Amino acid sequence: MHLAYPAVLAVLLFCTGLYGVLARRNAILVLMSVELMLNAVNLNLVAFDVWLSRTAEETLHSGQALTLFTIAVAAAEIGIGLAIVLAVHRNRGTADIDKLRDTAEGHEVLDADGPDGPGDPHSGARAAEQAGRAGKSEATA
Repeated sequence: MHLAYPAVLAVLLFCTGLYGVLARRNAILVLMSVELMLNAVNLNLVAFDVWLSRTAEETLHSGQALTLFTIAVAAAEIGIGLAIVLAVHRNRGTADIDKLRDTAEGHEVLDADGPDGPGDPHSGARAAEQAGRAGKSEATA
């Protein structure tokens, strides 16, 4: 078998995963896309290991060993990633990446743009007033 077939398949898998990471808003779909990219790398490692073992006299199969290591790291990454996503979903009620900008507990996101749009001249004063109210409520508590 030629090296081009698994290499082209790995490129397609990697590009699909890259598109998923860049275009998706759901954190679980982003994690799945990262896994797709890691699987493309694993496919390349095994394909090049087989291709190089035909030319070398001693076969160490280092590509396959690296693939097993990558699979172990990917399993740990997906376990920790899913735990974080589930914890954030329980606290915030969403797994949408755009809505999770502020991850600190108890802090409001101060809107720099006022109700009249980004050119509102009073938007900075409103943000300072909201921050002052938040500081007073924390001081009295």
